[in-house]
Amino acid sequence: MAKHRSGFAALYNKVLNFNVESLFARHPGPGAPRVVFFNQNLPDSYFDPKGKPKKEHVYPTNQVISSKYTIITFLPRNLLEQFRRIANIFFAFIAILQFFPEFSTISPGLVIIPILIVLSITAIKDGYEDVKRHQSDRHVNHSQARVLAGGDWVNPNMNGRKSRTFVRGIVPRRSLKRKDVEASPATKQDPDIEYDRADSMEEGEHHVFGHTGENVGPHWHKTRWEDIRVGDFVKIMDNEPIPADILICATSEEENVAFVETKNLDGETNLKSRNACPALTDLHTASDCVSKRNAFSVECDRPDTNMYRFNATVTRNEEKFPVDVQTVLLRGTVLRNTDWIIGVVLFTGVDSKIVMNSGGTPSKRSRVERQINPQVLINLALLAIMAVVCGIADSKIEGTKYSEGAPWLYGADESSDNPRINGLITWAFALITFQNIVPISLYISIEFVKTCQALFIYFDYDIFYAKKNQPTIARSYNLSDDLGQIEYIFSDKTGTLTQNSMVFRECSIAGTVYHGDPEEDEDFKKENSAEIVRDASNDSSYASTSARGDDPAVPSAADATIVKLSSGVLKHFRDERLSQDLARAVEAEPDSENAAQARSLNGFFSVLALCHTVLTAVDPATGAIEYKAQSPDEAALVQAAADAGFIFRGREKEKLLLQTPFSKETERYELLNILEFTSARKRMSVIVKKLDDQDGRLFLLTKGADNVIFERLKAGGDDLKRTTEAHLEDFANAGLRTLTLAYKVIQDDEYEAWSERYHEASTALDDREGKVEAVCDEMEHELRLLGATAIEDRLQDGVPETIADLKVAGIKIWVATGDKLETAIAIGRSTNLIAEESNIIIIRGSDHPVQQQMIQAVEEFFPDSGILDEHGIVTRAPKSPSTESASAFPMRRLSTGVRDIVGDNNGDRTGGFVLVIDGAALDHALHDDDHKALLLRLATQCEGVICCRVSPLQKALVVKMVKDGLGVMTLAIGDGANDVSMIQAADVGVGISGEEGLQAVNSSDYAIAQFRFLKKLLLVHGHWSYARNGTMIVNFFYKNIVCIGVLWWFQIYCGWSSAYVFEYTYLLFWNSFWTIAPVLGIGLFDRIVDADVLMAFPELYRYGRERTWFSITSFSIHMLDGVIQSVPIYFIITYTYFTTTSRSDGYSIALYEYSTTMVFAAVIAVSLFNGLNTNVWTAWVFFAIFIGIIILWLFTVIYDAISPGWIVTNVYGNNHYLFTSAYFWLSQPLVIAIAILPRYLYRAWQLGYAPGDLEILRYIRKTQPDIDMATLRSESLRSKPYASSRRRPSSHMSRTSIACSSVDNLSLDLRRTQDPRCASRTDMSTGIRSVHRGFDFATEEGGVAMRRMQTNLSERRQSSRNLPSLRQSSPKRSLRLFTSLRRKKSPTFKKED
Repeated sequence: MAKHRSGFAALYNKVLNFNVESLFARHPGPGAPRVVFFNQNLPDSYFDPKGKPKKEHVYPTNQVISSKYTIITFLPRNLLEQFRRIANIFFAFIAILQFFPEFSTISPGLVIIPILIVLSITAIKDGYEDVKRHQSDRHVNHSQARVLAGGDWVNPNMNGRKSRTFVRGIVPRRSLKRKDVEASPATKQDPDIEYDRADSMEEGEHHVFGHTGENVGPHWHKTRWEDIRVGDFVKIMDNEPIPADILICATSEEENVAFVETKNLDGETNLKSRNACPALTDLHTASDCVSKRNAFSVECDRPDTNMYRFNATVTRNEEKFPVDVQTVLLRGTVLRNTDWIIGVVLFTGVDSKIVMNSGGTPSKRSRVERQINPQVLINLALLAIMAVVCGIADSKIEGTKYSEGAPWLYGADESSDNPRINGLITWAFALITFQNIVPISLYISIEFVKTCQALFIYFDYDIFYAKKNQPTIARSYNLSDDLGQIEYIFSDKTGTLTQNSMVFRECSIAGTVYHGDPEEDEDFKKENSAEIVRDASNDSSYASTSARGDDPAVPSAADATIVKLSSGVLKHFRDERLSQDLARAVEAEPDSENAAQARSLNGFFSVLALCHTVLTAVDPATGAIEYKAQSPDEAALVQAAADAGFIFRGREKEKLLLQTPFSKETERYELLNILEFTSARKRMSVIVKKLDDQDGRLFLLTKGADNVIFERLKAGGDDLKRTTEAHLEDFANAGLRTLTLAYKVIQDDEYEAWSERYHEASTALDDREGKVEAVCDEMEHELRLLGATAIEDRLQDGVPETIADLKVAGIKIWVATGDKLETAIAIGRSTNLIAEESNIIIIRGSDHPVQQQMIQAVEEFFPDSGILDEHGIVTRAPKSPSTESASAFPMRRLSTGVRDIVGDNNGDRTGGFVLVIDGAALDHALHDDDHKALLLRLATQCEGVICCRVSPLQKALVVKMVKDGLGVMTLAIGDGANDVSMIQAADVGVGISGEEGLQAVNSSDYAIAQFRFLKKLLLVHGHWSYARNGTMIVNFFYKNIVCIGVLWWFQIYCGWSSAYVFEYTYLLFWNSFWTIAPVLGIGLFDRIVDADVLMAFPELYRYGRERTWFSITSFSIHMLDGVIQSVPIYFIITYTYFTTTSRSDGYSIALYEYSTTMVFAAVIAVSLFNGLNTNVWTAWVFFAIFIGIIILWLFTVIYDAISPGWIVTNVYGNNHYLFTSAYFWLSQPLVIAIAILPRYLYRAWQLGYAPGDLEILRYIRKTQPDIDMATLRSESLRSKPYASSRRRPSSHMSRTSIACSSVDNLSLDLRRTQDPRCASRTDMSTGIRSVHRGFDFATEEGGVAMRRMQTNLSERRQSSRNLPSLRQSSPKRSLRLFTSLRRKKSPTFKKED
């Protein structure tokens, strides 16, 4: 029996989870490896004997479609989706049944109209939604890119045909086919044609405008993205998106380097450097690309989803050259800081990596809709039982009465007319009689209500973004109630939580903290409006000093007088106190009291201005310097130094130019070495030599993580270390990203010896990276602390407050980002995801097994959770010493060299835990079911989870893991193409129309402009929609069960013949006119509480998370209520009328005379009962409650008065007996009161003796309508101090200028920082436990640009190994930084430190 039950359950689940899109989705399977040919014909092996290209050599188009339907698939796919509703199958069956004469009630044509209306309305809504998706797809597919054409150029590679989409099929548009474009000469005025400027080709420049010559030669033709084919040459200009996966042939920059922004793929804001394929760097012009002499082929591996792997080989002149991801630009990235690149298309459309990481558009159904199916099954089971009972009873009665000679059964012994056949017919007719137990109008009502709810969202001005004139749009109308049940939110970081812009907020210099002047919004906007516009345009066409410093037409950075805001930096750093200190420092005498502070200020900002890889550019229009950085972090640091007067004026090969307030002339430094930043080193250093006749010392300038710098500091100066450490904790607690700065002076002989060791390590064949790291570490010791910086990664408006309120609402928030771990943690802190007292657990993909890290985390932090017992991982026997040593790293404390930070029991904290896991660890965990289950259980023990370095596909897998593993409602929100798969995998997908394009919006269910709008979307619209829809549906079932109950009780008195007690018209209009308005009123106008109450008290959202408003329990209660209410309605009225006749003539009453009284009583009772279930009675609710009753009265009066001369009815003249009867007037109030009395008493008791939060707040609003709910909440929080202690700072962190030095308040800071209960950060892969102080620094690791700089430095070292300049220096020199404070005075060297 159990096997049969389990088999049925499996079959039911299979049917329930049937995926319609799987029938219509194309499953091409993994693509085959390909060879793409250029300027040569395809080999004969690419064709079959008939001369047609083989299927595996026909590549997909570049057309990307996120919509669901086409003209051909719309009807079958939409019908299949709609018939996933069990009720629709039932309605169709009943309609078909009534086509047979034995079961006909009214015209068969009229019977099928309701189901056709339901299907049509839903199909129109779905079609409209899909048309909007097609329009969005059209916007992307019709973007333009420059493609090689003319000059007898032919692309020999074979490409498939474009799909005829829904919009294309309806509105065909004439356009030239590709071969027509290539064959037909363009006119001279064709704006889509661009030529290269041949006369400037040697200078590496391009001209983008056509000239007056004949346009038949090689040129670039602007072509739609969807028409780009594999094997095309394309030319991409600065700030243009990449249309397909392309191989770089040549670029406008030195050494064919290009810079690309990848935040649309991996969420990282820093630019990545890419280089051209060495074999193709001579293809600088369209003529070069067309030339038959430049024939080559590219052999590619099969397309895959790995964003960080690309294997191909270029074959040219029988030589092979390797191709990897460093020479490829992927679709979805944007070209930056590079005038142009020329490339060849290798993968298009569905074969491109970003599209492969995105799934097909799913057919989503709301949870409420899915829950209706089992409830409909329950009602169908009741219907079947009722029909069987009627059939059996009718058959038995006919058999008994026929033998007794009942005259109405005369002749009932034929094959087509006998008790058995009649019982079967009665059974079928009973299905028709009681069909309203599953109301067809319910689905029409749901569609109508959800459409209106989508309009309510659209017209809500609170979630309208006036800056972009953008409302919140519901792209999927049927998911509004899901917004009120969200339990997990998965969010992207870049562009979703942050603005991709940095602000240098604060700094600590020699123990003094500078907070920066507070922002003046209006002045700030006016002053920086140009910079903000500049940032939005990202116009990077200015001259780079490294690339075009010798161009006389370009202004020199050395002569520029203005420094404008860099791209990605929001504002200048200004601090009045800092300006005063700098002014005093400039005038300070070397032996004065201010000399030490002067040296610290000079050294601090000199490190900021010199320790970086930033390039300078000059705006030819304004002559202003602009910094070009690979990451906005570096740009903000160098910008802050320039704001303080330390202006970096560019590079002249390896010479760095710096203007400082301490010198009238530009200082020059020779860059000797760059000890580059890596995630393992957590620091960056440069070694520079000051080029000065009086001062030619060597300096090591370093910036990095506080713990890494502090453990490398020179002994002594503990007071400064403690003060800086306290400031770092302040910065970190405010959610700022910190860096610690230090330096040291290098003796000449020390550098000589070290340089030899560094050269040997950098040229080693074995373990080069390890040896270089070891040599770098030798130099980076005995450092002197300068201070620390604090940068704000500017959040979107209201992000911290929104996340804090969503957490209060009980929603767990996971962040999934492609950014590195430190950046993800920093954003977690600034957005309230990680509280001040939260303990961070880090799991990395490393040599230490991921499963072992998770097991160790459970044992260390959650020993009583029982997770290991559940998974059978618990150690069943005591561990042997050998087992213990081999199993996991022991936890150990990390000392900064200042003091012990973390206690042994630091993990056992009341602050909760946040899990941070990287993509490599996720890859291991998600590919094994046991590991996945363990990860899920560990994650559920934590307050939040941050997934960093994850691919788009991993984002989707994480969402599915939580959704399927926990059975919870999930929401994913993002703004880029890398978020599409996550948005599609979640129950509800929200797209933000940000700077990263519209890919996320095109695939989303809801489109918003700002993350903060999510709060009202969920807490108000979602909660309202769920409460309204859930209450409406159960009341819908209730009102129909009342009607069915009355019909059922009548069967006792009609021989179970399935006859109607009502006149059929009343039954026909039951769901159309009499009782439809009250439930629609609930669905449209009911409010559990007002919007401001829901916003002020996010805790109320738990009613939605706990599925209060719609469940089997509430369904059963309302069904039982309906059955109970049908009893007095039927029996009291029946026995009232039949006890003594109500007629004055003494005749007995007719059936419709007393059954019409039942109709009135049932409609009024149902309407008032629905009113009792409505929380707010507005004018619209009053109208909805009473309009059905009024229509019933008018209809009865008019319908009963229609004479047979007009229409023959069964109730003509009923008014004469109905309204003159005292029974009619007296039974109405009595029956209605008895029917709704139980629910009324329950509601009265609930409000008076057991009120919930909602009832209390409604009462407060009723009695005190003017009270501000936000004030009420803040007062309640003040009465519970601990409740508000975990609230983090707001997104606009207001800073005020502090007149006194932070040293004055040092005692307070130190008491807090020395608290042994400080939250910890535990890296399970290494066993190191430390305190997080906000360190974060984003830059490309090992990129092409860095390798180029290192190569240049290495070549220079090779040519000057004897270092003559160093030996000419003075043997005795001060170890202080920049002792000469003013150039007008001779330097005074001091021996002491």
